[in-house]
Amino acid sequence: MPNNRSLRQKFTLIAGDVIVIVLVTVYGFSTHGTLGTAGLHILTTLIPLTLAWFAVAPLMGAFRADYVRNPARLWLPVWAALVAGPLASWFRALVLNAPILPLLPLILGGVTAAGMLVWRSLFYWFFVLRGPANG
Repeated sequence: MPNNRSLRQKFTLIAGDVIVIVLVTVYGFSTHGTLGTAGLHILTTLIPLTLAWFAVAPLMGAFRADYVRNPARLWLPVWAALVAGPLASWFRALVLNAPILPLLPLILGGVTAAGMLVWRSLFYWFFVLRGPANG
């Protein structure tokens, strides 16, 4: 049975992942100059990316405690994001009943991968290296 510390860490990890996905989506709309007028249209990217991330990342071990605690595995969320990007693009195309824009899977996966690498590195630094068990 997981202890309270591991549950808090897992919740923090998931919450941080969601924040990264929100920031990636907001960044994407802002680079197109449509953030101010997007309204609920922003959900057409946010929801598919969130679904794709949480479909792919657990399968690739991005939430396994032994992987999260291993600095050599910090690249694992990058690979998960690079897989989630095309899947999110496909989900988005289904929702909008529109073709997949050629660069969207690459950009969505790449920006998400960069965001996850930064976030997961910060998580490792603050919650693994500097956590209570390590003084």
